[in-house]
Amino acid sequence: MTPSLHATVTGKVQGVYFRAWVFDQAKSLGLTGWVRNLADGTVEILAQGEEAALDAFKERLPMGSPLAQVASVTAKRIEYDKAHTDFAIR
Repeated sequence: MTPSLHATVTGKVQGVYFRAWVFDQAKSLGLTGWVRNLADGTVEILAQGEEAALDAFKERLPMGSPLAQVASVTAKRIEYDKAHTDFAIR
C-alpha cells in the first residue's frame, strides 16, 4: 500500500487551468498520481509521495490557479494499492 492523499475540490475549478496548476504544484513537490475533472463540475486528485510533501500539497489546494474560485477542499489520507510513477492530467 502506498500512502496517498485523495482530494475533491469544488467551486469554479473547471475551465480555469486548475488541473494544470495542480500538476505544477504536484511536480514541484515531487508527488506522483493524477488529477481529473468529474462530470459534476468538481476536480478529483490522487497524490502520492512523502508525508511532508502531501501536507504541503494539501495546504496549497485551497489557493487554486489564478482564475479558479475554490469553494471547498475535501481531502483525506488513504492507503492506495497502486503506486504511480509520475503525475498525470486525466
